[in-house]
Amino acid sequence: QVQLVESGGGLVQAGGSLRLSCAASGSIFSINNMGWYRQAPGKQRELVATITSGGITNYAASVKGRFTISRDNAKKMAYLQMNSLKPEDTAVYYCNANGSFQSTFGWRSYDRWGQGTQVTVSS
Repeated sequence: QVQLVESGGGLVQAGGSLRLSCAASGSIFSINNMGWYRQAPGKQRELVATITSGGITNYAASVKGRFTISRDNAKKMAYLQMNSLKPEDTAVYYCNANGSFQSTFGWRSYDRWGQGTQVTVSS
């Protein structure tokens, strides 16, 4: 099975920075796309940034130029560097990954979410 664990959230003042980490574990054969999503109270979960296995990135317009997504395939890790944080960035941030894993029946596809990490930006 595949599991994702996020870390690095916390409370910061507007204009500050945080670096989120996502660690993948399990019988992973491959990790294709990885991404960060966030959900604020009373709102739907929204895409923040994604990165493909080939390193192609995509960002939400609201974070472009401030956030940077990256990955370390050897460590099975994804990161989100967040700079110039704004109060509207306050949300629970979730890591997502998809790919293939080894089961008793052979290789199977997966699409997993982490438990989330709280990011709070004070004004």
